[in-house]
Amino acid sequence: MKAVRLEGVGSIVLREVNKPVAGPDDLLVRIEACGVCGTDRHLFHGEFPCTPPVTLGHEFSGMVEAIGTAVSGFSVGDRVTGDPNIACGRCPHCHAGRINLCHNLIAIGIRRDGGFAEYVVLPQKQAFSLPKDLKPTHGAFCEPLGCCLHGLDLAQIRPGSSVAVLGGGVIGLLTVQLARLAGATTIILSTRQASRRALAEELGATATVDPRACDITDTVVGPLGLMPGGVDVVFECAGVKETVEQSMRLAKAGGTVVVVGVMPQGMKAEFEPFDLLFRELRVLGSFLNPFTHRRAADLIASGAIEIDKLISRQVTLEEAAAVIANPPAPGEVKVLVVPR
Repeated sequence: MKAVRLEGVGSIVLREVNKPVAGPDDLLVRIEACGVCGTDRHLFHGEFPCTPPVTLGHEFSGMVEAIGTAVSGFSVGDRVTGDPNIACGRCPHCHAGRINLCHNLIAIGIRRDGGFAEYVVLPQKQAFSLPKDLKPTHGAFCEPLGCCLHGLDLAQIRPGSSVAVLGGGVIGLLTVQLARLAGATTIILSTRQASRRALAEELGATATVDPRACDITDTVVGPLGLMPGGVDVVFECAGVKETVEQSMRLAKAGGTVVVVGVMPQGMKAEFEPFDLLFRELRVLGSFLNPFTHRRAADLIASGAIEIDKLISRQVTLEEAAAVIANPPAPGEVKVLVVPR
């Protein structure tokens, strides 16, 4: 079969490899769609740990083509989405229910072969059913939506809350939709790209800001701003130094900052501990998707989350390596790799 392989930092190629075989507890899944994530680009540039050579792709869904001898609850022909993060179930973090912090975590598409291929092997405990009439491309959004749900869980948004979202990529735009569903009445999205600002307003943002055109702190939380004094919750979804620093300034006293964006290893941001202390900010990291993948799949199956407007384009396996090796095109939200 064909697979897109990361062979080392800066080296990603399409290869012919052996079609995998499902073990006793596995499903063999024929990939219908796999999303290109910012993490894939971090992996290409050596900014996130992985174990090459490996087939990338962790946001995937597809059809079950074969099942292992010990598998139950799934049949050939089922449509499934895969949670790529395999916890050991034995370490102290797993015993505490914090499987995303597992000492022995193995991620499909990062530490074992993933979904930028024609087929992937998926452990049955990582598989979640999707409706057979769901659009094939929609299942690839379960993993990023699950990560956003974890951020929402940590934020504890209540009806009537005010929210700022920094970053207009797929994570930011999914977070806008989840904040709306959670009952936030003010949702402000900041991004440089006009097309993403327009899309955010279609998806539920009550206001958008171009951080290049204004001082975002004054515009959002200044005396004449959109939310004088600050917002209840800030979601940092861009994964860059500037937005991490901005997030601390946009939260009101007693507010919450949730860092969802992935920054390259070694990158640092500055803040004042005095300010953190005296405004009693709650600053949280939101990592992966612990116990949220089923909820994400159900939300997508329900139609409550707008997906089609987030798909910028679909590419083949032959085109995928170039997409990963290059920055996103202007206005691009999500590129899907569709093997067939």
